[in-house]
Amino acid sequence: MRFAIVGVGGVGGYFGARLAEAGHDVAFIARGAHLEAIQRAGLHVHSPRGDVTINPARATSTSEGVGTVDCVVLAVKAWQVTEAARAAAPLVGPSTLVLPLQNGVEAPEQVAQALGREHALGGVAKIISFVSSPGHIQHAGADPTLTIGALLPDQGERVDALARTLDAAHGMSTIVAPDIQAALWEKFLFITAWASIGAVTRAPMGVVRRLPETRRLLEGSLAELERVARAHAVRLSRSIVADLLTFIDTLPESGTASLQRDIASGHPSELDNLTGSAVRLGAQVGVPTPINAFLYAALTPLEQKARGVLAF
Repeated sequence: MRFAIVGVGGVGGYFGARLAEAGHDVAFIARGAHLEAIQRAGLHVHSPRGDVTINPARATSTSEGVGTVDCVVLAVKAWQVTEAARAAAPLVGPSTLVLPLQNGVEAPEQVAQALGREHALGGVAKIISFVSSPGHIQHAGADPTLTIGALLPDQGERVDALARTLDAAHGMSTIVAPDIQAALWEKFLFITAWASIGAVTRAPMGVVRRLPETRRLLEGSLAELERVARAHAVRLSRSIVADLLTFIDTLPESGTASLQRDIASGHPSELDNLTGSAVRLGAQVGVPTPINAFLYAALTPLEQKARGVLAF
């Protein structure tokens, strides 16, 4: 199959490299020093599942000239989805599927609005990975897994075919979710609670889950988010909070979320798309979110500083 990876960070770089390793035609759309390094020396993935180097890698700064593809993997930051989807229009033919892999629950609808609902899928990536240096991706934890799902009934056959292709690649597994909204919200609960608490405490996962005070904060945040999801008619497991805490206990002690790393390094983050979105979505259905509202308020000054809104 023909793929375009729009956003070659920890997520897009890892999964794109695995698809190229499997022999698929993959175009990497990146920018800056990362793009230059990939063009010069290839894309390198360092992983417990086996290292891989794609060299030469088909890497460019724009979708122009790539041609239409079977699947666009949209792996930019959450606040960049609408702009990136519009820029990806030259990649989209009549049967192209667009798979957004952002944290949060709003990306599928944003893709649908930008490119047409017939092209948009829902997608969830489970992996801890990041750009360790230009041209290099470090897979640091979690078994790399993609969960994908159709937004429309007539996408079913194409989604199944895409899932089989993705699942056949080494170093990753793919499943089709019968209810992609539930899968998106499950990830939303997990990453929003972990990332914002990690950013506020500046502590890795092992510390957050071990200390009684921060574990209670984690559980309280998850419980708030569960109530918001149910008020939006999302069908989550009745044991979702307990299940997520059990999963969190399996993660690497040193694990940190990308939002936490971005805030710590003074870079713009997905705060508004995660914790901010949780507060807004709660307000829409009249569900109080005091823990998440506090976390959002505590982190907003640093976010606005990173975006040049505040100076201090």
